[in-house]
Amino acid sequence: MHCYVYASLRKPDTYVWMTRRDGFEMLPEPLVLLLGELRFVLEVELTPQRKLPHDDSDRILTNLAGCGWHLQTPSNETLTVCNQPNFNRQIDPDLTLVRA
Repeated sequence: MHCYVYASLRKPDTYVWMTRRDGFEMLPEPLVLLLGELRFVLEVELTPQRKLPHDDSDRILTNLAGCGWHLQTPSNETLTVCNQPNFNRQIDPDLTLVRA
């Protein structure tokens, strides 16, 4: 699966993997607020066989297939909004604005 990885400028060693480049609209609003600005760091083809230093490629692929994104945090830290579906936003196609 082709992936795009972004680093949080607010939370060190925290990354968001996404199936679409700049597809930030699929992230839950609380997560967007918590992570702050995201900086593009990597474009990669992820396979189950690929070994990653800080996360499991199968887990990332499962989250990407399910909701289009995966949050990678440092091993000693968790966030309550990690990898939760985004049901709290509605997109108005006429206004192209996101409403919480």
